[in-house]
Amino acid sequence: MRITAIKTLLVNAEMRNWLFVRVETDQPGLIGWGEGTLEWKSRAVVGAVEDLAPLLIGRDPRDIEQALRVMHKHGFWRMGVIGTSAISAIELALWDILGKDLGVPVWRLLGGKVRDSVAVYTHLGMGDMEAVYETMQPDTLAERGAAVVAEGYRALKVVCIPYTHMLASNRAVDHVADLMSALRTAVGDDVEIMIDFHGRPGTTAAALAYIGALAEGRPMFVEEPVQPGDPEQMREVTRVSPVPVAAGERLIGRSEYAPHVACRAFHVAQPDICHTGGMAEARKIAAMCETAGIGVAPHNPLGPIASAAALHFDVVTPNFVIQEEMSGAVPWYDEVVDGPVTRIDGAWQVPEAPGLGVEVNEAACARHPFAPEVQHAARAVLADGTVVDW
Repeated sequence: MRITAIKTLLVNAEMRNWLFVRVETDQPGLIGWGEGTLEWKSRAVVGAVEDLAPLLIGRDPRDIEQALRVMHKHGFWRMGVIGTSAISAIELALWDILGKDLGVPVWRLLGGKVRDSVAVYTHLGMGDMEAVYETMQPDTLAERGAAVVAEGYRALKVVCIPYTHMLASNRAVDHVADLMSALRTAVGDDVEIMIDFHGRPGTTAAALAYIGALAEGRPMFVEEPVQPGDPEQMREVTRVSPVPVAAGERLIGRSEYAPHVACRAFHVAQPDICHTGGMAEARKIAAMCETAGIGVAPHNPLGPIASAAALHFDVVTPNFVIQEEMSGAVPWYDEVVDGPVTRIDGAWQVPEAPGLGVEVNEAACARHPFAPEVQHAARAVLADGTVVDW
């Protein structure tokens, strides 16, 4: 069996452009699908896929580890998130091909299941960008949180930390406490709540002030309380936080995870399978974390193929905690991809279809062509004109 072509397909889903990658083989009808969605970098990832494709044409798609070595080593330059997102998409398509060729789901190829269902959470507004990032009033937050629970979810994540510079004002800290109180009252004690800081605090002092305000509401975890990349800074927060800390969606590969894991910089790791290098790399990161007593809650506010990949990963990962998802982010979500994700009582069920279990409707995809994403991060500016982290 040989790879004959690698193609890309961009689908505008309003908040993001989903990037699907199709790997074709010389076996009639045997193709694989992957995803490498990276907001505000869509066309750059397409270019990276096109640059990588000649390295793989003519190779056996079932030699996945070898394909990864070729993509990382024969391009000379080390990969950043654009390159690893391209690699991730191609690699996931190779797993899809291998599973289809053998007639088994990908999770079987990864060692078999360690659980019978996968706990999941979603965002306010089911992925609507304004709801996700701009719900900053207690009444609206409570209303939208209750709406998520009414859809059958038993966990949700909110982004309700104000744009912040070096220190958090008393007014801002009190407002965050009010937001948490309103949300907890609305959804009840049995629903898990996660607070995404989005790396907005400019210092550990600001992050800890907000965490203290949230603690009474007992969030499952606070996410990315400071900017990524500094394990000592993250550890400083984690060491004294009264709430579990999660981070890692913007860490790429084992090399960036290693110092964070070594110093136990967080309680829960959040690798993104579509950014960090694919299924095999995410599995290696999870194993590192398991050795250090760190849980895994994969990042995934992406498209339906990414969700399928995450499902297979979660089924086989012993230290898995909970899975982020954003199904229903657009009304036609289920039209473009027929996937394996079935949610019952707030949990995904274990799939049985071969490969990743996805079938892409390319005609439906074509009805939603690429369009530039809204530059929502441009709103991260303080009243005095200071640019801060989104």
